[in-house]
Amino acid sequence: MSPAPQYHLFARGPRPVAPFSHAVESDGWVILTGQMPTDPDAPDAPLPAGVVAQTERVMGNLALILGELGLGLADIVQCRAYLTEFERDYAAFNATYVRHFAADRLPARTTVGVTALAVGALVEIDCVARRPEGDI
Repeated sequence: MSPAPQYHLFARGPRPVAPFSHAVESDGWVILTGQMPTDPDAPDAPLPAGVVAQTERVMGNLALILGELGLGLADIVQCRAYLTEFERDYAAFNATYVRHFAADRLPARTTVGVTALAVGALVEIDCVARRPEGDI
């Protein structure tokens, strides 16, 4: 029988903009809630300007949450990205996103255009990570 899922909400993590956990873990799988480009140290500060700066902040927030779990961006196996200005921002988003992964270990990914995101963000990313076999 598998252990019950673990629900994680971290004091150091970005302040949730809705009722959810930062991550839920079950059987070595870690599902991270979509991260916004908010600053965990200044949650009421204005969002960074532009999709590049917002993507950097989102990737930093994902790394922060994974770090709290003893994982890193290299443990991500799948991402979903949401862009409010898809046509305008897709290329810049890709150029920023890809810098956070080894070329031979890019996660599976879906990117979609949406009409709006919470807090007026231009980008949101959620992901699924997997613990290394020896850590399960």
